Amino acid sequence: MMNTIKKSVVLGVFTSMILVSCGKDQPVATETTEVTTNNNGAIYEIDTLNSRIEWKGYKVVKSDQTSHFGTIKFESGDLTVHEGMLESGKFVVDMNSLTSVDLKDDAEQLAKLNGHLKSGDFFETEKFPTASFEITKVSKNDSGDYNTLLDGNLTIKGITKPVQFNANVSVKDGEASIATEPKDISREAYNVKFQMPLTNGVIKDDVSLQILIKANEKK
Repeated sequence: MMNTIKKSVVLGVFTSMILVSCGKDQPVATETTEVTTNNNGAIYEIDTLNSRIEWKGYKVVKSDQTSHFGTIKFESGDLTVHEGMLESGKFVVDMNSLTSVDLKDDAEQLAKLNGHLKSGDFFETEKFPTASFEITKVSKNDSGDYNTLLDGNLTIKGITKPVQFNANVSVKDGEASIATEPKDISREAYNVKFQMPLTNGVIKDDVSLQILIKANEKK
């Protein structure tokens, strides 16, 4: 009788563990695209003081009244340019520099939001202090307002996903610039899944990112 009870208890515990395990979110898988860029050419070092990523996040209703927006700085990076054309590039982003611009005149709310965004609820910057973007392909774009298509691997919180940006790229007199079109990125794809209580509104999965880079030829 006691053996039967013990077996039942063990089975119950084991079943509970399976149910809990099945109820957990599955880990987000990393995906990458093959790097086909050419690294032969002149090196242009990123000007970190004049380069940035601009971000914008929204609640369910996508409007300026329900959004926060701000910037993230680059830690380092470089481009390769050959015969006046962008060939490749890789950049490291300082996630601890993430800040809100719309709250810059409210120090208390700014500190509160920035701290929350850097916490485990969002980008967990203590564990993942940097993000990165590596250009995997550069293509000419003959239509629309942007002259280039940039394919790349975007890494956030240790998770890599392929992303394509429309961009305007310029190389002239030892200076290079990249200005991408704002693009919606799924934060859940990078395991950023925090949601507020429904009474406070639902945060959209999409975060808009725009990459703005200035670089100078390395002498």
